[in-house]
Amino acid sequence: MAALLNSLTLADAIGSFGALVVVAAYFATQMRMMNSNDLAFPVLNLAGSILIVYSLLENFNLASMLIEGFWILISLIGIVQFFRLRRTG
Repeated sequence: MAALLNSLTLADAIGSFGALVVVAAYFATQMRMMNSNDLAFPVLNLAGSILIVYSLLENFNLASMLIEGFWILISLIGIVQFFRLRRTG
């Protein structure tokens, strides 16, 4: 375990933190601690995905970059939708 931690780059640490953010947001919705309609959910997903993309710029993986690109796009749509619904409601 110590060898793994010593071999982590800054990009690895940032990407790992991003993964934890995304998983924490999902976990919070499953535990009913957060509603997926709340602004916090897409914002946390967006932030986590951006951090993961940062790590992918150093250690590129096409499949991971594609999924994160879609995750970012969907999160942005969720943020826009939140403000549209708030304005009309």
